[in-house]
Amino acid sequence: MIANLRDQPLIAVDTESDSLYRYHPRVCLIQISVCLNGSVAQPTPADPMPTVDYLLDPLSFHRLQPLGEVLADPAVEVLFHAAENDVRLLDRDFNFRCANVYDTQLAARILGRNGVGLAAMLQDEFGVVSDKSMQRTDWGRRPLTPQQMTYAQLDTHYLPVLRQRQMEKLKEADRWEEAQEGFAALAELRYEEPAQERTFWRMKQTREVDGADLGLLEELWSWREITAEQMDRPPFKVLGDTVLGELTQRKPTSLADLSDIRGFSDRQVSRFGRDVLEAVRLGRERPAPPLPEPTVRPEQLLSNPERARYDALRQWRTERANERGVDPDIVFNNDTLLQIATRRPASVEELQQIAAIGPWKAKTYGAAVLAIVNK
Repeated sequence: MIANLRDQPLIAVDTESDSLYRYHPRVCLIQISVCLNGSVAQPTPADPMPTVDYLLDPLSFHRLQPLGEVLADPAVEVLFHAAENDVRLLDRDFNFRCANVYDTQLAARILGRNGVGLAAMLQDEFGVVSDKSMQRTDWGRRPLTPQQMTYAQLDTHYLPVLRQRQMEKLKEADRWEEAQEGFAALAELRYEEPAQERTFWRMKQTREVDGADLGLLEELWSWREITAEQMDRPPFKVLGDTVLGELTQRKPTSLADLSDIRGFSDRQVSRFGRDVLEAVRLGRERPAPPLPEPTVRPEQLLSNPERARYDALRQWRTERANERGVDPDIVFNNDTLLQIATRRPASVEELQQIAAIGPWKAKTYGAAVLAIVNK
């Protein structure tokens, strides 16, 4: 496989993870497709650009660095659909970098397409219907089923021809340079740990139980977190949030009480019952935790003049996006508008010093933006 990939200028890539089945998710499958030589396979209406498809099992093969070297080659265009997640996960699990990225979803959004999920695009472009049941399948279980392998193969098989069609449209619409800037930004992405720690305040049940019982709810949540991490399972597969809320309100004292709680199965009672009862006992004595600090949105920290510029930029962006028929963030996302509002650039050159603004956006939108911020 690697020998073949080294000769390819274009490689389609996708990943599958087991986040629905593990506390610490991992990439369980890497799908790869490359175009076949025309002398090997002839195009057909159903398969206009024949490819060879690989399914790589990183749970079995641990020496994956040769693949990383191929993806990091600037001469190799790495093709994704919805690249952001895959680029970050490849960095997190394998320390892979992709120097040259193309994203069919971003291209579709720049073109103003409605419905940019891969399933919708495959059906519209090629008449291919994806098996939706595979979206919740366990990619960490081995062996993979034929249904899993077929679903995984389709995630990359049609990307090369989809890219070819999009490139023609992007160039016709004079959006190719804009797309290239977006692709370059995707190549710079790296995995970052979540900024906010896991906390029981994220449960809606914290707003439903009596304030005096918040200590009990926190104790149950903490027990579930510890148990889930020890079992390496998602917390919701230990006990659901609704069950934790019911436990907090009903304060069971026996295994029989647990069996009366909806969503608390006999199997869970047998496995976790005594531990849950102990958590309830400890939680009833646990004081309510202090309320979290209110979440402050970045725009709330702006001065009055900065906020006025930010609001004016948002209004201009909405109008411009409507004219183009695209989502507002295709023009500029909110973070970029915040930087423009606070930095107040005086020239196109200063505008382009903002990381998310490349030459195309600076040239295309610069005059309008500068007129707004320098009133």
